[in-house]
Order: sequence, then C-alpha cells, then structure tokens
Amino acid sequence: MKKPFIALLINTIACIYDVTSAELPGKSLSHVTGGARSSYFQNISKSDRQRTLDELLAYYDPRIPPNYEEDFPVTVLVQLHITNIDSISESNMDYSIGMFLRQTWNDSRLAYKKLPTLRSLELDSRLMDNIWVPDLFIANEKHAEFHMVTVPNKLMHIYPEGRVQYSLRISATLQCNMDLSKYPLDSQICYVMMESYGYSTENLEFRWNPSPVSRDQRLQLAQFKLGDMRTFQCDKQYVAVNYTCITLEFELKRSFGYYITQIYIPSILIVCLSWVSFWLDIDAVPARISLGLLTVLTMTTQSAGARSSLPKVSYVKGIDVWMATCLLFVFAALIEFAYVNVHSRVEKRRRQSCVGTHTLNNISEKEEEVDYDARRQSRFRMFMPSREKARTCDRISRIAFPSVFLIFNFIYWCIYVIWTPKNTTFS
Repeated sequence: MKKPFIALLINTIACIYDVTSAELPGKSLSHVTGGARSSYFQNISKSDRQRTLDELLAYYDPRIPPNYEEDFPVTVLVQLHITNIDSISESNMDYSIGMFLRQTWNDSRLAYKKLPTLRSLELDSRLMDNIWVPDLFIANEKHAEFHMVTVPNKLMHIYPEGRVQYSLRISATLQCNMDLSKYPLDSQICYVMMESYGYSTENLEFRWNPSPVSRDQRLQLAQFKLGDMRTFQCDKQYVAVNYTCITLEFELKRSFGYYITQIYIPSILIVCLSWVSFWLDIDAVPARISLGLLTVLTMTTQSAGARSSLPKVSYVKGIDVWMATCLLFVFAALIEFAYVNVHSRVEKRRRQSCVGTHTLNNISEKEEEVDYDARRQSRFRMFMPSREKARTCDRISRIAFPSVFLIFNFIYWCIYVIWTPKNTTFS
C-alpha cells in the first residue's frame, strides 16, 4: 500500500513543478536563443504548410477542371525552354528536342491564406497526382519520354491566389516535314504543335505566355543554325468540336561548309582530272582509257555516297543536279577520247593498207617508182584530215570543257543561293 502512494505523490509534485516553471518570467520562450529558436519557428512553419495542404486537398477533386461549373474556360499559359536540338534526320523527316514545358493556370479551389515568409507551396512529385493538370499533348510527336533521374523531373508551385505553376522536363522526337529541293543549300521550318486531347475550347484554352520561348545560351547544332522563331494559335475542329491548339515554328538554316569540303570541292577536282586526257597524246590509249574510267567510277561512287542519307523523294534536289552534271562532264571526256581514238585508228589502218599495196605491186622501173611515190604521198595527204581532226578535237576540248563547266557553276550557284522554295521560310 505504501509503494503506490509514494509513486502518486512523486507524480503530483512533478506536475506542480512543470506548471510553476512555465509560469515563471525567467522561464518563458525568451530564454530560447540562437539556432534553437530558428529550429522552433521552422517546426511551426512546417506545421502550417502541412495544415494548409491538408485543408486544400481535403475536399479537392482532381477529376474536375477549374471553372467546370462556370461559363468560361480555364486559360493555361504555356512557355517552352529549349535545352537541346539534335539528331535532325532528313531520311526520317524528324528531329529530337529536349525542353522544359511550363504551364500556368488559376484554380480557385487551391486559394489559401498567405503564410508568413512563404511565397508558395512547393509540392512533392508524389502529391502532384492529387492536383488537376491540363491534358496537353504534342500533336507532331513520334516518341517522347519524361526524365526520371534521380526523381521525376517535374515541379508544381501553388500560390495564395490559387495560381498553379507546373513544369515538366521532356525529351521528344518530333515530325518535321522537309523540302529538300535546295539540299544542301536549304533551310527548314520545323515546329512544335500542342493541343488539348479531351477538353474543348468551352472548358480549356491554351495561350502562349508573354515570353513564350527561351533557349539555352549554350545551345549549338552540328549542321544547322537556329534562326527565327514565331508562335501562333492553331485551334482545330474535330467532329464539329473545337479544340485549342498552339504552335511554335523555328527556322533551321543548314551550314553547308561540310558539303563544300566533302562533296563540291572533291567533285570539281575529279572533273578537272578528267580534262588531263585532252593534253595526252592521241596514241596514249592505255593512259587515256584508265584516266577516263577512273574518273567516271569515282564520280559514280561519290554521287551514291552523297545521297545515301537522303529519302527517295520524287522531285530533283540540288545535290542531284550537281552530281548528275559532274558525272556528265567526266563521261563526256571519256566519249571525246573515243571519238579521237576512232579517227586516229582509221588513219593508221589506211596508211598500212597503202604500204601493203605498194609491197605487193613492187615495180622495178625507176619511173614507175617515182610515180608510185607521188601517188602514195597524195593519198596520205587525203587521209591526213582524220588525224588532224582528232588533234583539233583535243585542242577545242581543252577550252570548251572548262568554259562550259564555269558557266554551269555560275548558273547553279546563282539559282540555289538566291532561289527560295515555298514553305521553307516564314510567310
């Protein structure tokens, strides 16, 4: 009986001491100083955040969009921050892009009383599923994915007035219809088209942010230069229902320095190499044949390699015109040699025929020998134009081929530098 009574007495004394200590002036909150005080207020702030979130989400239904019962739609402001553009493929007509997709809208159900020293509520990615978000999708997407390392790369901030800021990091492969008529001296217009999948314009509208697009200052492309950008509305109608749509278009100007050094200059040198045969002797048949065949085969191989990464389109591209013309020049040089060789061989055969006839009809008389020599020289003079014609053809080709090639270059570069096809620049 004494032990329970003693324990009860000790507890009563302890309680009286705690109450007295709390009421003493020297033992108030003012004695908590330094890091202990900041930790104390931080614990209170965290409690305020938690309490505010619990109150906001207690009766919140993420299945219902804001203003669903009202007569006006939710306006969502969209902004893009482009981090990289790469893997631009002419054969697949697409490109890869990395970007931050940022959306801002107002949801009156998420308004709360502003908390001291708290600008906004920053939600964890696990809580974002409990908040309504717009059903935005990229219409020209071929493949896309969210970044998940080390956690899902998305954020959501809720401001006291009910404004919601939502951001996602996305990598996507998007379709880009290209016109390759001027390739490789071309520029392309690619786009990012975003629409609402399920909500009509009566419930949801996408609009561009006043600062719609930004890009990383370190953004560089291997074969292109990123040109001008423009944004616009593109609302569409499906099955007599209007859906909101916004589009970003940007210009990609191809840097053709690579093609100058790897395609144009080598092909010019090959064409010039085929002209060397015009300075070789008309009797140097093996050398001229080897040179002609070598340039034709080299030009054919280079032409196939230059177009291997391009789609099989039905129209003529700039690189097709160049390669076909260069191949025509080296082939024409080979044909010129064939023409010269034919005339040279005709004269040789005729000369051998004359010498053979003189051997079979050897005349002993001196007068007849003199007459025969005169007749033979007369026949040689008659056949001389064939060999001279071959030499003349070579002399003309030395001037004609380079002159025509220079004229072709002047016309080609003037057309493909100045001419601009439709749908490759902003209207």
